[in-house]
Amino acid sequence: MDIMELASALGKALKEDERMKKFAEAKYEYASNDELQKKLVEYEIQQKALQGEITKPERDTAFIDIIQKRIDELYREITENPAFIKLNETQAEVNELMNAVNMTITANITGETPSSCTHNCSTCGGCH
Repeated sequence: MDIMELASALGKALKEDERMKKFAEAKYEYASNDELQKKLVEYEIQQKALQGEITKPERDTAFIDIIQKRIDELYREITENPAFIKLNETQAEVNELMNAVNMTITANITGETPSSCTHNCSTCGGCH
């Protein structure tokens, strides 16, 4: 098997990993959550409005405060949304998996084990 065939096989194996499946499901739930998507759009619009107000020579501080309060409220609602939380959690799991895969590949190329212990055995080539 050449390198590209091995990479393809690794990609297929990763795609079948439960963490990848959960991440794909979380991305779908996140993208199809209409309430969350509306809040994300409004959050972006409010951010642009705030930037527009802040750059004006004659700032309306009361209006800026209103916008900022709405941004803070939207941020809280977005980050507390179960679909958002699930996406972040599954993304972290996938990142951890990919880091472990990359460290394993690097260790096999260099012959050196990772220098720092993460205290997560899935990221390690063996105990020190």
